[in-house]
Amino acid sequence: MAGLIPSRFIDELLSRVDILDVIEPRVKLRKTGKNYSGLCPFHQEKTPSFSVQPEKQFYYCFGCGAGGNALGFLMNFDNVDFVEAVERLAKSVGVEVPREDGGYQKQTSARYDSLLGILQEVAAFYQLQLRQHSGRQRAVDYLKKRGLSGEVARDFALGYAPAGWDNVLKQIAGDDPKRRQLLLEGGLLIENPENQRNPLYDRFRDRIMYPIRDSKGRVIGFGGRVLGDEKPKYLNSPETPVFHKGEELYGLYEARKKLRSPQRFLIVEGYMDVIALAQNDIYNAVATLGTATSAAHLKTLFKLVPEIVFCFDGDNAGREAAWRALQQALPLMEDGRSARFLFLPEGQDPDSQVRSIGATAFTASLGAALGLADFFFDTLAARCNPTTLEGKAQLAKLAQPFLEKLPKGVYKQLMFDQLSRLTGLRIEQPTTPVVAVAPATPGWQGAAAPADFGQPRAPASRPAVRGGRPRVEWSPCMRLVNLVIRKPELLHEITIPEDLGELRIPDLDLLLKVLEIARACPDSGTEELMSRLYASPYGVQLTQLFGKEFFTPTTGILEEFRGTLELELRKHRETRVLQDTRRRLRESNPAAVTPPGQPDGPWRV
Repeated sequence: MAGLIPSRFIDELLSRVDILDVIEPRVKLRKTGKNYSGLCPFHQEKTPSFSVQPEKQFYYCFGCGAGGNALGFLMNFDNVDFVEAVERLAKSVGVEVPREDGGYQKQTSARYDSLLGILQEVAAFYQLQLRQHSGRQRAVDYLKKRGLSGEVARDFALGYAPAGWDNVLKQIAGDDPKRRQLLLEGGLLIENPENQRNPLYDRFRDRIMYPIRDSKGRVIGFGGRVLGDEKPKYLNSPETPVFHKGEELYGLYEARKKLRSPQRFLIVEGYMDVIALAQNDIYNAVATLGTATSAAHLKTLFKLVPEIVFCFDGDNAGREAAWRALQQALPLMEDGRSARFLFLPEGQDPDSQVRSIGATAFTASLGAALGLADFFFDTLAARCNPTTLEGKAQLAKLAQPFLEKLPKGVYKQLMFDQLSRLTGLRIEQPTTPVVAVAPATPGWQGAAAPADFGQPRAPASRPAVRGGRPRVEWSPCMRLVNLVIRKPELLHEITIPEDLGELRIPDLDLLLKVLEIARACPDSGTEELMSRLYASPYGVQLTQLFGKEFFTPTTGILEEFRGTLELELRKHRETRVLQDTRRRLRESNPAAVTPPGQPDGPWRV
């Protein structure tokens, strides 16, 4: 089909794809810390310099400079153009590629932004009602009864949907049919065509409201808890163009704001579990949104932390939910990852449990939670009798199909070894054991890789080192590009001078292009910004920059940006003044500027 691919679709596609799923079938990788490394498929080498960074969803080769996201890898590895790469990537996750004319693309993107905007308005409306509405007291009393402070309610942007059929309809949309349609698309209104007089009414009425925010903090949906005895007790927004329940996790945005480098995430079942744990300074809890734990949920979390703890009730329903979660986790259990299962006493949930035993004891219980292997074999052993020959055979038959789902690695080997010990059978290993070995580089064969393995290398022509480490040089413009890409929010606090384009310094064209695209997408994060930049003529240069671990300060970054910018502009303006002065002197007395018989050289008086 002819036509453009909406940029919004490309952003969503990249958010659904794990770059490891794209690269691992094509390149043999091994885990090195948070990243993965292997031999570069784009040039001949004997020592691995090809790095895949799951946290950033990027790959980079420190040898040849190849780099990019999942789309860029497909373009380079499969030798296809951008459109074909998008189609292949979309097919891998089972979605169709929309193609429309440019006008439709702009309309679709604008519609998406308008939907996010009106959802934010509704969230602000609900928060205001919790503070000011005449019927707010029941909601306030409920939250206080659950032990929540005003600070936690603020952090999670809790609100109140007043009783009544048309509060949101009237306050947010009024008589504007376009805004009514946006509220309907966003799941805030319900349509009843049989009621010709009032065909639209509010979905959420007389409920505590929990805004659901995406990774960028944008409101994409809501959950509501009833204050009376009505059913259902909890009600979520339906699927919308901006809200997909099977992919989002409640509390993830808030957790990442509080924790710089979490080591584990706790998956619980409800909004109040997440909030109650945060009230007790346990900020690493997230909740699924009325759905079972999905592979998409786990992929999102495993990109951030090496360990996930599932927290369920200890009854049959809780153990069945845990078993379903285990099945989703098996294909993702790479070496270095951990999944544990915490089963609470009967009648307890994380909210009541943490209030009962305290935050310290609750946190300690997470570390003592049942490991995946123990839960797996205990569950299957309960379905047969492994003390008999028949039971051992049945256990082997039940376990093998599940263990085959594990990714290749040492953990898979150990799980099969455990099955052999439990059954007394010699069970054939499905794969050759994978042992992590350092690359064969003279001087450290068989040993751990050097501490600087995988770091940017100094160019061959510039072998300068500082403190024994390679020194990477880059221009002032590249420094600014680095800061903008890694901290796009800088542009909200910086005024770009009008005469910036007059500078005559290296890489200015690159900086101007980055600023242009970044300002056109003011709310983009690093990954979304890079996905847009990669399709530009500067894509390769940008991904090479992004792949290098340039120093990005955690403090003073705004001052550094301003300082670098002002320094280059000051030098440019001073040079321009000198040139103007020289031109005037030459016009009045050429000999005073350039001695006779000499070429035009530095300014002299």
